Amino acid sequence: MRAFVVTKYKEPLQEADVPEPTVGEHDVLVRVEAAGLNQLDEKIRAGELKQILPYKLPLILGNDVAGTVISVGTAVRGFKPGDEVYGRPDQDRIGTFAERIAVAEGDLALKPASISMNEAGSLPLVALTAWQALVERGKVRPGQKVLIHAGAGGVGSIAIQLAAHLGASVATTASGSNADFVRALGADTVIDYRSQDFEQLLTGYDLVLDSLGGETLEKSLRVLKPGGKAIEIAGPPEPTFAREAGLNPLLRLGVAALSRKIRKQAKKLGVTYEFMLMRASGDQLRQITTLIDQGVVRPVVGKVVGFDQTPQALQSLSQGGIRGKAVIGSS
Repeated sequence: MRAFVVTKYKEPLQEADVPEPTVGEHDVLVRVEAAGLNQLDEKIRAGELKQILPYKLPLILGNDVAGTVISVGTAVRGFKPGDEVYGRPDQDRIGTFAERIAVAEGDLALKPASISMNEAGSLPLVALTAWQALVERGKVRPGQKVLIHAGAGGVGSIAIQLAAHLGASVATTASGSNADFVRALGADTVIDYRSQDFEQLLTGYDLVLDSLGGETLEKSLRVLKPGGKAIEIAGPPEPTFAREAGLNPLLRLGVAALSRKIRKQAKKLGVTYEFMLMRASGDQLRQITTLIDQGVVRPVVGKVVGFDQTPQALQSLSQGGIRGKAVIGSS
């Protein structure tokens, strides 16, 4: 079976022949027809997350899949051969940059009927991130004010739509050229990050979803109202995450040190800071599927590349310029 693997951190992906997936009794074997390209994949390749995601090399990358069921394990009841499915494999079982992958039944859902395979392949990681940040952790309610950074990106383009559906007033940061695009997704207020300072223009927000970190995160704390919450998906991790992730005591100390400054700033301002690493969930994907087939949320695919172009496409993510997601699939 052909796949693209990380053989050494910071090196380009290498195409290789790898063993066929092992299909357990609760697993579904999927023929990969589309796979999303994510910043998470690039960070893993670059070795930036090896402290909190200690993968063994060589490693097949890929965190999103859409495809067709080939076979199912003996205990699987929810899927059958021929079903079109999509999902985000558990973080310990990633590997969608391959011809086939075995995924736990609980991490999959039937593909939304109203969208293509490429569109379905773009969704799982970013849609689950948006759902877990806004619905599960943020508990966004009508009338609240939500700031979503990088609104034209993969997570941002879905999060804007979901937050608007939940009844929030949505602000986002984007380039001026993407202003109309993010407004069409549901943003009420658009800040041009190249010429405007969102900290000077926004105040009294209930929730911030940030994927940028650094100075943007520090400023985000200051636009929150007392009791507000900043959810960060770019880091730094904090002690609660480290404990829930089961990191060893030494790593927990390191994580606490990394986030001490931002946690101290948040406490002083009377707000909270949470680092979030999304998790796989077929149940949540089924709820997202309903929103997609109702036309409430639409996937945004900015670029589709062939399987052979995977290494170059992954490394080009850092250049930006893509609305929504880049996808490995068929044109």
